[in-house]
Order: sequence, then C-alpha cells, then structure tokens
Amino acid sequence: MKVAAMILAGGEGSRLTVLSEKRAKPSVPFAGKFRIIDFALSNCVNSGIYDVAVLTQYRPHSLNEHIGIGRPWDLDRSQGGVRLLQPYQGRGNQSWYSGTADAVLQNLNYLDNTRADTVLILSGDHIYKMDYRKMIDYHREKDADLTVAVMEVPLDETDRFGIMTTNQRNRVTEFTEKPKQRDKGTLASMGIYLFRTEMMRERMLMAAQKHEDLDFGHHLIPGMIAECKVYAYPYEGYWVDVGTVQAYWQTSMELLSADSQLQLYDRGWTIHTLSEERPPVKVGPQAVAARSLICNGSVVRGTVEDSVLSPGVYVSPGAIVRNSVVMNDTWIGPGAVLDRVIVDKEVVIGAGAHVGVGDGEADKVPNELLPDKLTTGISVIGKLAHLPNNIRVGRNVLINADVDEDDFAPFGDEVPNGATVASATPTDG
Repeated sequence: MKVAAMILAGGEGSRLTVLSEKRAKPSVPFAGKFRIIDFALSNCVNSGIYDVAVLTQYRPHSLNEHIGIGRPWDLDRSQGGVRLLQPYQGRGNQSWYSGTADAVLQNLNYLDNTRADTVLILSGDHIYKMDYRKMIDYHREKDADLTVAVMEVPLDETDRFGIMTTNQRNRVTEFTEKPKQRDKGTLASMGIYLFRTEMMRERMLMAAQKHEDLDFGHHLIPGMIAECKVYAYPYEGYWVDVGTVQAYWQTSMELLSADSQLQLYDRGWTIHTLSEERPPVKVGPQAVAARSLICNGSVVRGTVEDSVLSPGVYVSPGAIVRNSVVMNDTWIGPGAVLDRVIVDKEVVIGAGAHVGVGDGEADKVPNELLPDKLTTGISVIGKLAHLPNNIRVGRNVLINADVDEDDFAPFGDEVPNGATVASATPTDG
C-alpha cells in the first residue's frame, strides 16, 4: 500500500478576523514559533508519509514562503516530497476550487504521478498530533473504501461538525453534516479521510456531474455510505480547530499549563517548522516573566505573565503583557498594558497605551461589525498597526491591519468596547 497525503490549505478562515486578512488560515502563527499547518505536515513525516501535496488558494503567498521546498520537514526530495498546488486556468475545466472535494478532483493528476493506491485527505488548519500509520493499518484491516477519523464531542457542540452514526463494527451507517437537531450522536468527523484512490476518483467524477461545489461532507461521503465500505476510526488524542478568535486564544493559553495535552516538548514526536536565525531571549534586570512561552529574539524589560510571545517581540520597561498572544517583531512601548489581546506581526503599541480595558460587563459588549466573532472580551490587533501613546482600548475591539495613529483620532483618547478602528487608506500587504 502506497499512501500520498493531500492537505487542504486554501481556506480563508474569516472567523479569525484580521489574523487571516493577509494570509490563509493554515499560515496563521501559533504557539510562538509555529504555523498552524506545521502540525499536519509534521504528522505526515513523523508517520512516514513523504508524498505530500498542499492545496492552496486564498492568499497563498505567506504559506508558499513558509513551506518553500519543504526542507524543515525533510520533504525536499527528488522522489516524492512536498508539492504546492494552486488552482489554474487550463484547456479543460480547471478553475478556482469551489469545494473541498473539488480541490482534490482538480489535482487527481498528482495522485497519478505518485502512483498512490491510498490517499490521505487532511485539513491544514487543525492543531493535533496523530500517528497516521495506526489509521492506515485499521483501514487495511477493514478493507475499507473510506475510513474517517472521528472523536467524541460534547452534545451541545455537535452542530459544528459532521456527525457519524456507526454499528458495532464501526461501519458508518449515517452521516449528517452539522445537524440542527442533537439526536444523531456525538461521534464527530475530524476532517481526516483515508480513501482507496480508485474508489475516490470514481465517486468524485460521478458526484461532480451533479455538484459544481463538490464537498466531502455534503456530497461525497453521504453517497458512499450505502454503496461502499465506510468505517469510522476512533481517535482519543488531543485535537482542536482554532477557527475562532476565542478558540485560538484559549488553545494558546492552554499551552502554558504544566499538563498541556498538546505536549510540544515531546522529542518523540517533533513538530517541525521553518525557524528564523535569531539571538537568544534577553530578560532585563527589572523584568518579570511567568507562565509564558517566549521565543528567540525577544527582549523582555517589562512584565510578561500567562502570554505567548513570538520571535522578535520587544517589551519595554514598565510594560505589562498579560493573558495575550503577541506575534513576531511587535514593539510594546514603555508603560503599555496588554490584557487579553491577540496582536499580529510588526505592530507598534505606543507608550502608556492600555489595550483590554474593562471588567466582566465589558466582555458582554460584542463588536459592532462582527457581533458573532468578537464576543468574549478578547481584542484583536491586525498586522502593522500603530497605536498612539496613552490610548485606551476596551474589550471586543477590532483594530484593522495597517492603521496608523491618525486613524484613532475619531475616538479621542479612548476606543470603547466593541468598536472597530479602520484605516483611512488601506493597503494590500
């Protein structure tokens, strides 16, 4: 059995607001030095899978630059290795990917070239560590046409997932995509599919005649259950979709716990990434750093508590960073305070600025433009934003990428809870 992996990495990730404005969701930084897609890539090579295609579409430049020829993951190979596949215009029916399965359908020639008889379909935007070899062995033992990795989820969250119903042998008897009623069980699809290649090709070509926006969950899998051998593979390890601001922040904070389930320090299952050559972390004489992840190249002269700092972050004397995620090369001025804030790359926080002002009642004021995305009290600052000195910013505030100090003028000295600060002259970076 030869296995090739295809990683779906073209998603916009709009629920992450400005964090995915200039990059695809799988390229969003995570845990300081990593990108979200590093987990799927590392799982592949740690599982002995070296034929890996990454299917990109939405703003792929950051992702392309990060993956390159795949050297950090030992995927820079003359035979196999990593391939970056994007939609293109050709003489056939090639066009923008219009669904998850359509993206794979348009790249079936990749599977022809690898001569893989089994294909592993993955999402590039989940955080987990999984040995795919165990799933492959299970797939072989069941002689399955399709095996779907599943996990138990709380009953009140089943409307977020595709829910599987199985018999005693784990054969799938019913699949319901994001059910409105909570009577289909709690066995959720993880978006990890192992197909017999020829069966997948046959079913895709049939389904594509009816659905232009061909999707695994909506179109392909439901039709296979009655006519093919579809099995559920139970997974009991750590897995999380960091697709919302709250999930991203909460998962980041869980990394700081001594008993974090993700176990980034497990040398038996390394998460590989493209690392920058930076000097060691420097902690000043008056600095305090507690329960935090602080990456290379950072300089801490103030206080950092329960936070994640990416490479190159500078925390000035008297500044306080608390319960926050701060990405690469952000400068935090003297006396500034960040409290429950996610800060994108290369942001400047002016001296004396306070972001995250307010008590529990402030958390309940949703963002005026994104009432379904910023609702838990976390404020988000986009890439390259410049915050003026002494500005006070409330909860659930969205500060767009590229804003400068003049863009805060309409708010005076204080940006209220739930407000949005936009740039008068937005740029495309």
